[in-house]
Amino acid sequence: MIYMIHDRNVATAVRPPGPKSSSFVLGSLPDFRKDPPAFLLNTARTYGDLAYFRMGNQHAYLVSHPDAIRGILVTNQSKFAKSRMLERAKVLLGEGLLTSEGEMHTLQRRLVQPAFHRERLVRYAAQMVECVDRIRRGWKPGATLDMAEEMTHLTLAIVGRTLFSADVTAEAGEIGSAMADILLMFDTMMVPFFNLVRRLPLPALRRFERARERLDRVVYRMIAERRASGEDKGDLLSMLLLAQDEDEDKNSPNGGRMTDKQVRDEALTLLIAGHETTANALAWTWYLLAQHPEVEAKLHAELDQVLDGQLPTFDDLPRLPYTSAVFSETLRLYSPAWTVGRRALVDYEIDGVTIPANSILLMSQWVVHRDPRWYSEPERFDPERWKPEIAEARPKFSYFPFGGGTRVCIGERFAWAEGILTIATLAQKWKMRLVPGCSVRTRAVITLRVRDQMKMTLTPR
Repeated sequence: MIYMIHDRNVATAVRPPGPKSSSFVLGSLPDFRKDPPAFLLNTARTYGDLAYFRMGNQHAYLVSHPDAIRGILVTNQSKFAKSRMLERAKVLLGEGLLTSEGEMHTLQRRLVQPAFHRERLVRYAAQMVECVDRIRRGWKPGATLDMAEEMTHLTLAIVGRTLFSADVTAEAGEIGSAMADILLMFDTMMVPFFNLVRRLPLPALRRFERARERLDRVVYRMIAERRASGEDKGDLLSMLLLAQDEDEDKNSPNGGRMTDKQVRDEALTLLIAGHETTANALAWTWYLLAQHPEVEAKLHAELDQVLDGQLPTFDDLPRLPYTSAVFSETLRLYSPAWTVGRRALVDYEIDGVTIPANSILLMSQWVVHRDPRWYSEPERFDPERWKPEIAEARPKFSYFPFGGGTRVCIGERFAWAEGILTIATLAQKWKMRLVPGCSVRTRAVITLRVRDQMKMTLTPR
């Protein structure tokens, strides 16, 4: 049903249908916060590819057709800014790559991009496998592990080793705990009037501040140690520090020189982004494989045939199509980035509906990746759907676990290599089975995390 409504931005706006507000003041926010992915999925299935709802004083539109998503993220990306979530993430990340906009974002991306070129990925791959092999050799038959925590520690070790040439193994627990506190805080950040709320002496805010301080200590330690050594290790941290020294004018805003705070912002952004999403994706991979032994058997068969007992390398990646398909299918069902948000800078039209400037547009991987138009039996875990001839027949943005456009995840190829190599290395030697009675649930904050624990028992192959 299309109806007319008065809007302060547009005198008379035509809005698409959507869920009724459950609160006069908060709109649909209470329903959204109960289970955000479920709310968005139900909204799309009930009201179609374009739906409207209100979240506090914010007008929100859920966009669920791949063509419309492509228009927002790629074709007309200049008409949009990042979401409110990323704007508020500056409280933690400062002006890092994830939170910056416009010319600043372009310059930062240009600076960081070489760290993810192919020749560097080849070196990273060897380091990734070394980290994974070390953890698999330390596992014991019959041991019970929280696989979500285990993958967090592993991906922290990998990103520390590859991008920063640093051993953060001893600090993995501290970093993981800090991240948990921080991500839970982001849930609070989305409430209306947060800028007023954050001034209150709330326990959650105090935990956030302490967690940020813990992460700062880790990052500033790495910066100080590298600066003291003066060594160029050819990693991301060296690139940032070398850029800092390119301009003699420390106060030049455009000279390419970075302050310690700027280096911290970039380093912390990539430390967090470089491990958090992949850790979640890998945890969900083991969960899905444990539920589907027939898929696991096909995975093992490929690994045995291709690797023949040897550790995987970067050159093995194209030789492991089923392993890649397992990871692709995990990212479809449990994409760590479960929604992407943009704020309209100008009035924008979708299918004849004018969306007023300053509205929020949400594009949810959780929703689109479960659309039966693009995926038959969408709730079924089926890596076979990633055979090239099947995958290529689907619309471009029916699958976008890493976003799209100029803000597409800069570490996408890094994450693919890390995911496939980790699955291959661990699945060569181990099976993981859920502990009976362990109920695994999702928790959607910035990323799609495991709520509570994912307890699994290790069984040697």
